[in-house]
Amino acid sequence: MDYDVLYTFMITTAILSISPGPDNIFVLMQSVINGKKYGLATVAGLMSGCLIHTTLVAFGVSILIKQSDTLFFIIKLFGALYLFFLAYKVFRSDASVNLSETGIPKKTLGQLFRQGFVMNVLNPKVSIFFLAFFPGFLFSESLSNVLQFYILGFLFILVSFLIFGSIAVMSGAISEYLKKSAKIGVVLKWLQIIVFIGIAIFILLSEK
Repeated sequence: MDYDVLYTFMITTAILSISPGPDNIFVLMQSVINGKKYGLATVAGLMSGCLIHTTLVAFGVSILIKQSDTLFFIIKLFGALYLFFLAYKVFRSDASVNLSETGIPKKTLGQLFRQGFVMNVLNPKVSIFFLAFFPGFLFSESLSNVLQFYILGFLFILVSFLIFGSIAVMSGAISEYLKKSAKIGVVLKWLQIIVFIGIAIFILLSEK
């Protein structure tokens, strides 16, 4: 087992989780408006949805990898191109962090859990991201690909839950910091770009 690959995977996941996006901004706003436990309920729903995407990618991609070296190369190429595309989208996006509280009604813990779950499961971009992200981080020649994908999925969920959970718990302080800091959006924007490009290159260089 190549533990360096797993460490790199976890660090990359942490950086991506910290960078402002629709999911963690939604968690932040639910926590600010409704309270920390409501933010944590949203996080639990989002992370539960990741299990579905992990399963889809684990079985689908594993079959393709077993069938052909060419298919594995195509998956790698697709993943790298998609990550380059994400880097370009971030580059073209506004660096400001929008924390508008309008249009966020209060909901129960159960409703927020279900909403987080449905938001994640019905978002095809998550499956596409997993498909692009995971194959380059296979870390063992002895373990089955399905098991490796599930390990990567659970590590992704664990790291993301810790980051998102921290956002929910420290929602007030984080919200105030983001509102006061004009440069944080720019820093996180370029951090995302560097990470996406770095992962794309890593995937292109990875071997079956």
